[in-house]
Amino acid sequence: MTGAITAELLLRAYAMGIFPMAEGRADPTIHWIDPRHRGILPLDGFHLSRSLARRIRRSGWHVTADRDFAGVLDGCADRPETWINAPIRALYLTLFDTGFAHSVEIRDGETLIGGVYGVSLGAAFFGESMFSRRTDASKAALAWLVHRLRAGGFTLFDTQFLTPHLASLGGIEIPRAEYRRRLAAALDRPARFDPPGYSPSAGAVVSSLSGGSSAASGGV
Repeated sequence: MTGAITAELLLRAYAMGIFPMAEGRADPTIHWIDPRHRGILPLDGFHLSRSLARRIRRSGWHVTADRDFAGVLDGCADRPETWINAPIRALYLTLFDTGFAHSVEIRDGETLIGGVYGVSLGAAFFGESMFSRRTDASKAALAWLVHRLRAGGFTLFDTQFLTPHLASLGGIEIPRAEYRRRLAAALDRPARFDPPGYSPSAGAVVSSLSGGSSAASGGV
């Protein structure tokens, strides 16, 4: 399918439980994907390992949100094989410009070293891709994203597929029918990717994801 997909159509597809992919960077065709089993990351079940907790606390990395969406998108596509072709890139940039797509960026100094991006509708967040140029940078981005989604009132974090990497972080797989039930419930609820006053410290993120208090104050 080429040329016919608009940002509005893409949002309707997400609300129906389907998402787009291309066979490769050079393939102009976009395919709709509707897996029989769907990967999700329960927002109360993120697995924060001791090593990742130490990395978040001690790395000194700078964490931002929605500051460099294009950079994260391009970082995710910067690999030998990618499903992000030019039409898909343009669609997600449009969704970002209209407030439906978001990113979390991890920087070491001024250098973008990792990140994650996705789409939000209601209280559902559809994770699209993440990348890492330093050990644990993508895991750190995912941890910060989970903390942000919890603070903003999200109830569903869709990861599309379940990979060993996501399973190690608490991801699970559910049948299509169960996914659509959870999606319908999430679409009926409000949530905010930028909850008022949200500015947690690294320690607060670690404490919250480790089962401690979910304090959302202090500098990043």
